[in-house]
Amino acid sequence: MPTIPAPATPGARFFAFRILQDIERTGALADEAINRALATVHIDSRDRALTVELVYGVLRHRGTLDWRLDHVSDRPMERLPLPIRTVLRLGSYQLLYLERIPPSAAVNESVLLAKSVRGRDWSGFVNAILRTLQRVEPLPWPDPTKDPASAYAVCYACPRWLVERWIARFGTDDAERLCLATITVPPLTLRVNTQRFTREELQVQFLNAGVESRSTAVSPVGITLEKQGAITDLPLFNEGAFYVEDEAAQLVPLLLDAQPGERILDACAAPGGKATHLAAIMRNRGEIIACDRSGSRLHLLEQNCRRLGVSIVAPVEIDAARLDAPVSSRNSLFSQPFDRILVDAPCSGFGVLRRHPEAKWLKHEHLLHQQQTRQLAILAHVGPLLRPGGIIVYSTCSTEIEENEQVIDRFCFGHPDFSREAVMPWLPIPGRSLVNSYGDLSTMLAPHAYSMDGFFGARLRKAT
Repeated sequence: MPTIPAPATPGARFFAFRILQDIERTGALADEAINRALATVHIDSRDRALTVELVYGVLRHRGTLDWRLDHVSDRPMERLPLPIRTVLRLGSYQLLYLERIPPSAAVNESVLLAKSVRGRDWSGFVNAILRTLQRVEPLPWPDPTKDPASAYAVCYACPRWLVERWIARFGTDDAERLCLATITVPPLTLRVNTQRFTREELQVQFLNAGVESRSTAVSPVGITLEKQGAITDLPLFNEGAFYVEDEAAQLVPLLLDAQPGERILDACAAPGGKATHLAAIMRNRGEIIACDRSGSRLHLLEQNCRRLGVSIVAPVEIDAARLDAPVSSRNSLFSQPFDRILVDAPCSGFGVLRRHPEAKWLKHEHLLHQQQTRQLAILAHVGPLLRPGGIIVYSTCSTEIEENEQVIDRFCFGHPDFSREAVMPWLPIPGRSLVNSYGDLSTMLAPHAYSMDGFFGARLRKAT
């Protein structure tokens, strides 16, 4: 594998170049790869912002970029070495999507990146391809009336297999909406920490600091900011006034209807968004046992609890799919039954592709059945820990039926002491349009007036 020496003064394009290869080689999440790459380097705020723009832009539009590049190259993109594919994607993204960057800079910087790759000199090839791309008239998009799957895969940079699934399940119009969402830059949405501020009070504080915001349409504790920047630079971040969380995710804890003084199990808790939301709903009274199999992510949960002033959450490093009776009997935190259990299950994440566009290229259809097996195992292991008459809320950020409705159907079939309850009574009135025919929460086809991630939530009651 070729080594890539850093230039004397590395800039945004070089960091994006390295980060994109790291993601493709290791399967890392984009935000984690960016944080890891920039954690120990000195880079100004403008270069940091451009690095993030380039990484996410290439990941969102990668399929379209490759399609455009294949039409001006005599070598298919898939056959080129990874460093050169990455150089061409970065250069073409700047040429096609970033008007503020001069084309000459996009091409010249790409040529320099190609020269930094040891081995064969690809700089002339990169220069020729990008200059041709800049010069020629773009090809017309594929005709969606003839082959909608191919058209949407190219126009919206979605894997064809996923487009075909969405067309088969939702029809062409809604499938196109889902595809479009994957290339849409999501808003920056915050959940107000109601232990410290009301939504109105925090919005006044933001306004006084020159930060414009608007209330979310459905969540009663959400705020969307008009402009994005560094989260830690926002007013009252260190004071724990808010938690960054999409509006759809804010609706899930409402379904549990947790009460002050109750014992709650958050079975897949890290990094703590829903656990800290539950704590606020419970007015920081009661007990929340927060499980996760990742110790490093539990550390993030603990940090979030400290910043938000949450004191009732007890983190436990354990895999909820292995939380059987012998294991739980050895830990006093599980010695008493729980009143309510939240299973925010690990899933494909196909409902949050606009936030994690790398998943479009790293995940595949077979993952859905693997995840379903794990999701059912988690439900089967936590079910016995719930008191009679207690509630489980199961949620995912997936669009796919294998991880959502099928999981609930199969769990209830195998565990007749559990029954599904419609979630509508626990949703705010504006959110009652987000209920599917099963009575579950489903935001993946939310009305156009909303801008939400694709979340699913079902409510189960244990027989008395």
